[in-house]
Amino acid sequence: MPLKITIQPIDLWDEKTESFISIKNPVTLSLEHSLVSMSKWEAKWKKPFLSNRQMSNEEMLDYIRCMTLTQNVNPNVYYGLREDNLKAISDYLEDPMTATTFNDGRTASNSYRNRRITSEEIYYLMFSNNIPLDFQKWHLNRLLTLIKVFGTKNTPPKKMSKSEMISNYAAINRANKAKFHTKG
Repeated sequence: MPLKITIQPIDLWDEKTESFISIKNPVTLSLEHSLVSMSKWEAKWKKPFLSNRQMSNEEMLDYIRCMTLTQNVNPNVYYGLREDNLKAISDYLEDPMTATTFNDGRTASNSYRNRRITSEEIYYLMFSNNIPLDFQKWHLNRLLTLIKVFGTKNTPPKKMSKSEMISNYAAINRANKAKFHTKG
């Protein structure tokens, strides 16, 4: 689901040209945090979008451009983003967009953000799990959660250690002794 933000009319100063840039009318942008947006950004910046490093303001502004679904946007409009717009965008980027949770207490997007992963690796995970290409337009956090669900469900159950097995059998024996009123 895209995020809609409105940039209000504003006059901005361009230091390079030493002139004013005017945004005369409100502009509503429709933004989509998706694998498609991530791919566009990585193609330009040649670095993984999902990593544990901090983005520069220029990189973040460019990612907002890559997220934009609205056609024919004046490039200067992005300089009119206010604090409330940036807060809304930040909240949208962090939103898990799902009710699914995992035992480790982390969201899928955070577990992927803590390591370097590129859009091509996510496409590989999609294709290897037979996730349709249409899902590249899903909110990125929701797509990462789906991929993590596939990984969790396709992983064979962990074998019990010898001590866990002995403890488990001892509990079964105690339950059977109590159930059948026997001593051994």
